[in-house]
Amino acid sequence: MSKYPSKLVIATRASRLALWQAEHVQARLQALYPECEVSLLKMTTRGDQILDRTLSKVGGKGLFVKELETALLDGRADIAVHSLKDVPVDLTTPFSLPVIMERDDPRDAFVSSGYASLEELPEGAVVGTSSLRRESQIRARFPKLKVKPLRGNLDTRLGKLDRGEYDAIVLAAAGLRRLGLQNRIRGLLEPEISLPSAGQGALGIEILESRSDLAEWLQPLSCPETTACAIAERAVSRVLGGSCQVPLAAFAQVSGSQLTVQALVAEPDGTKIIRSHRSGEASDALHLGEAAARELLAQGADAILARLLPPTA
Repeated sequence: MSKYPSKLVIATRASRLALWQAEHVQARLQALYPECEVSLLKMTTRGDQILDRTLSKVGGKGLFVKELETALLDGRADIAVHSLKDVPVDLTTPFSLPVIMERDDPRDAFVSSGYASLEELPEGAVVGTSSLRRESQIRARFPKLKVKPLRGNLDTRLGKLDRGEYDAIVLAAAGLRRLGLQNRIRGLLEPEISLPSAGQGALGIEILESRSDLAEWLQPLSCPETTACAIAERAVSRVLGGSCQVPLAAFAQVSGSQLTVQALVAEPDGTKIIRSHRSGEASDALHLGEAAARELLAQGADAILARLLPPTA
């Protein structure tokens, strides 16, 4: 390994959850390289600023990473820490994603002050979510409920629930757990109820691909099992041109040397959900994810995608 770095700067969003994630990486790096000065560059992204419209209408999750990538390009930061589900699956030159860390609980969480589960909500109850993926699956299984958009950081969303604007909200369990808010979780939605999004619960570290030295230093933070799952999940999204504009889910699990990937594409109103399932060697994660996506296309997902995705130039 090349000589340890003397200084590293981590670009991060300024939200409380993003800062937790960056500080987690900061602590891991300082434990690995005690003589290295690791600092944070806190930034506000376009995704944080636009809160009156759903992500699917303002450009998707890439809005959360662009400013951080600019800091990598102009040398203000060495690495950027992201929730992996926010990192576009078509990441290309000059950027690289050399490290995917061990994932936390990948499931969605049911949060409510007055009810214990989605099943318990009365007809017409309002459920908040920022995700077309969650919305379509909730609408399909619980058509009696009203699903309304919910934007903002974690504290903002919980505040809207507590003020009575929603009867319940659905959030990623990992974010609540990381901020010590697991007591807000009334129940966890199993994948058969709400299949997670690609990369949910995992952290990704982005660098410039020219920084091979950094890639080497960061490798001890990588989790092979989570990386295999993420490769399969992100392959599903990549083949399908996945974005926030499509209700798309992909979730992989590793058991021993075997990997299983489940995927779905849905109509936003939940009237149609197409599912696929593939299993094989974890070393073949990329091809398993691509095969799961092709199975969805063969079942008619292409018609849904053609209607929801903007035409390419």
